[in-house]
Amino acid sequence: MKLRAGVVGLGKQALEDHIPGLCSSDGAELVAICDESPEIVREHQYQLRVNGYTDFREMFRAEQLDMVIVTVPHHVGRVVIETAVEHRIHVLKEKPFATSMSEAQELAKQCEESGIQLMVTLQRRFNPIYTSFTQLADQVGTPFVVDAQYTLFIDDPSEGWRGLNAKAGGGCIIDMGYHLIDMILWYFGLPDRVLADVSVAARPDREYDAEDTALIHFGYDSGLYGSLLLSRFIGPKTEQIRLVGSKGMVHLERGRIQRLTNGGDVIESLSREQAWPSAATCQIDYFCRVIAGLRPNLSGPKENLAHMSFIAACYESAKTHVYINPKEML
Repeated sequence: MKLRAGVVGLGKQALEDHIPGLCSSDGAELVAICDESPEIVREHQYQLRVNGYTDFREMFRAEQLDMVIVTVPHHVGRVVIETAVEHRIHVLKEKPFATSMSEAQELAKQCEESGIQLMVTLQRRFNPIYTSFTQLADQVGTPFVVDAQYTLFIDDPSEGWRGLNAKAGGGCIIDMGYHLIDMILWYFGLPDRVLADVSVAARPDREYDAEDTALIHFGYDSGLYGSLLLSRFIGPKTEQIRLVGSKGMVHLERGRIQRLTNGGDVIESLSREQAWPSAATCQIDYFCRVIAGLRPNLSGPKENLAHMSFIAACYESAKTHVYINPKEML
């Protein structure tokens, strides 16, 4: 029997990833949707043949939901999660987990005390291209440098709630950067030191305080160190990680991973087309197994406290201009 699922927030992520993922899921079925826009709700409830709401509280009261996918602006996430906890509804939450370290700790405590499962959406963990990284990394000798970047061009970084720290919790680091930060923690663990510089200067003619660009240096006591460039203003869209070792390199980008010699010659390569809808479905089905107690929750509240400590260390470093140990922020 499939779990009854709802979706709160009908933006691009929900319409292009999560709802198609639910429609293909073996573990859950979509029964209700919610968005603050009556027009959007009306359009999609008839297309999807599900119940529609403009108030998530009303949806949680009216529907017997087993789980909900939450894809709302960052500052709204907390109240949706807390309401779901009250109704004992399991939550699949679009990143980030929270807007601050303190909020993350409070939500983690609530989830633990209530017994509900919360999993943060990190689709790359369900894509074979990304899961192959560790296997290839074992073949490049002693790793010592990581070079990573995730950039795209948005003409006006000040537009909407993403331009305001008070609503977004930050800019490119906590938003789009969450995915790349997850991959760094996934592959290498939480660094021992972080040094960050941020910019809100891409559009000096506009008023906003959420960083449009960030350059982050991070290091480990083992000797591994690296840099991470994040930007909502540098085009074209680029997402990549390059790990350099004593006997070769691994180059990971969206849809492709390669192992190369230190001179840049390709030794082996793996690519995958149309990976994201499949990854979204795999993620939902995995979460259903987590709820059933059949799989560990690898992206739960406690795990994402590490992500939030990395992010908090970046913002603290940007203010103080000194290295910060993210482990001390946990």
